[in-house]
Amino acid sequence: MSVRATARITAALDGRGVTSLPVLAGDGPLAPRRTRTPTGSGARVTVVGAMSAPLGGDRLTIVTRVGEGARLTVDSAAATVALPGEGCEPATYETELSVGERAELRWLPEQFVSAHGSVLHMTTRVRLAPTARLVLREEQILGRHAETTGTLISRLTVHRAGRPLIDQQLAYGPGAPGGWDGAAVLGGHRAVGQLLVVEPAFDERYPEARLLGDTAVLTPLAGPAVLVTALAADARRLRGVLDEALNELLDAPAG
Repeated sequence: MSVRATARITAALDGRGVTSLPVLAGDGPLAPRRTRTPTGSGARVTVVGAMSAPLGGDRLTIVTRVGEGARLTVDSAAATVALPGEGCEPATYETELSVGERAELRWLPEQFVSAHGSVLHMTTRVRLAPTARLVLREEQILGRHAETTGTLISRLTVHRAGRPLIDQQLAYGPGAPGGWDGAAVLGGHRAVGQLLVVEPAFDERYPEARLLGDTAVLTPLAGPAVLVTALAADARRLRGVLDEALNELLDAPAG
């Protein structure tokens, strides 16, 4: 039997100017929990998987709203593993994010693992106010140890001030367009990720486009944002590349 579950997270400033969480709710396999922030500023939520999901046919949704001036970090307790279900229906995992004026969201979940035989459609939609800040990391691991990947179709759409900032779709595994595993795309790598940083300070000066090692690149977008895309042999190496890029961007956002 397939599962339909939604988690809702809302961050807002309270009367003292502190980020509170007036809405923090989830059901089924999605259990958001407030956790401590390392610096004590803003709020942090960790999404805990309460059961194995997504399986084929499951429909999971996370809706997150960050109100004006609030600061929120969302991460997860462990990797999410897409598994085959009893039928042939794909699983879907939808994420909807909204960030208000002078607000900041750091969306830093653990990896999505596409297990052999699974079919997962991931969709992430983001709406940003003109002065909003965003750090968004996505990491996909194509197959568990010593197995081939399932089918993974991932789409990311971001609008800032009502205008498109990025709209891209990636597809891997059986049924994906030919060449997805070729030398011009993955080249045999099984860990793929991207890091999107939207920072109003980039309006003054962008970080320069450049390679980050042999299999990663930093690309300025047509807005105050940069996109880092990376490939790696495994999850640990992929995280290392993305963490290094994030630390560099946050330390010197104006380049």
